[in-house]
Parts: sequence; structure tokens; C-alpha cells
Amino acid sequence: MFVLLICLKQWRCFIISTKKELEINEEIRDKEVRVIGADGSQMGVMSAARAQKLADEANLDLVKIAPTATPPVCRIMDYGKYRFEQRKKEKENRKNQKIVETKEVRLSLNIDTNDFNTKVNQANKFLKNGDKVKASIRFRGREMAHSKAGLDVMARFGRAVEGGVIEKQAKLEGRSMQMVIAPAPKK
Repeated sequence: MFVLLICLKQWRCFIISTKKELEINEEIRDKEVRVIGADGSQMGVMSAARAQKLADEANLDLVKIAPTATPPVCRIMDYGKYRFEQRKKEKENRKNQKIVETKEVRLSLNIDTNDFNTKVNQANKFLKNGDKVKASIRFRGREMAHSKAGLDVMARFGRAVEGGVIEKQAKLEGRSMQMVIAPAPKK
């Protein structure tokens, strides 16, 4: 949802929401609409006033569901119940989606074997949890002259990590070298 804030010279601000809501009942200003009944049956093309009258008789709302069609399509339904079900579906979808985080593992140019193995185990744990791993080496001072050694450390790290696929190869960006490893696709 986008919100637009408009301020005038007189220090008055108006908030305009650009989220598109469905038109209901008296908001529908079209001359003719195609109407779908509450049970899903086609009721045909009729005037918006007649369709509104049918919706009122059934104690339901007239909702424009396809405004770009010719003529626009309206449905007779309980709008409050419809919005409740839509929000419930959105909430369920948000709950079910997995957010992939990127975890960082920092290496150094002259890393010792045990430290290296600890970083590899850490990266394996992150990949097992479904997160991406960003391995980085920060070059300080004269280490910039040995960027080839940094590539060797990164290549060795990429080979040592299990359960991951190198998504972005090691690349020198300024004074740091970075590589991204993603979890291997499940079979």
C-alpha cells in the first residue's frame, strides 16, 4: 500500500491512500453491469440501480469485482464476510512463507586451520537451517597486494562447505572480497 502525503501552503496536510479497494453499493456509477448472483449464477446485464435493488432485497452488497470488463462485472455477496476471508487468506499466506536470511561468516587472509573449520561448521549450520551464507574477507593495509591469496581462501571455503551451492562467486569489491552460498535445492 502506498500513502501519499499532500501539504498545502496553509500548513494543512492530506493523506491519500492509493490502495485499490473494490467499489460497493452506491459507489458503482456505471449505467449497465453484468450481475452474478449470491449463489454464483449469471443474472445477466442490467442497470446498476436494478442490480442494487436486487442486492438490497437479499440483504447483501453489490460489489464490482471486474471493473475493466465490458460491461463491468458485479457480484451480489456479503462484503464484510468476503473481506474477512481475504484477510484470513493473506494472514495464512504470510504465516506459510519462508523468509530467507543471509548470515555472514567473516574470514581473514591468514586464517588458521581450526578457525577455518569452525567457520565452515558455522556455515553448514546456517545452510541446514535454510539461510544463505555470505563469506567475506576484509583486506587491511598491505593485504590488498595479496588478493590472489584471498581468492584461494574463498575457493577452499566454497569446497569445504557441504549442502550449499555457490550463488555468487568470490569478487573483490573495494577492500573486501565477498562470496554468497545458497542452500542446495532439495530433491
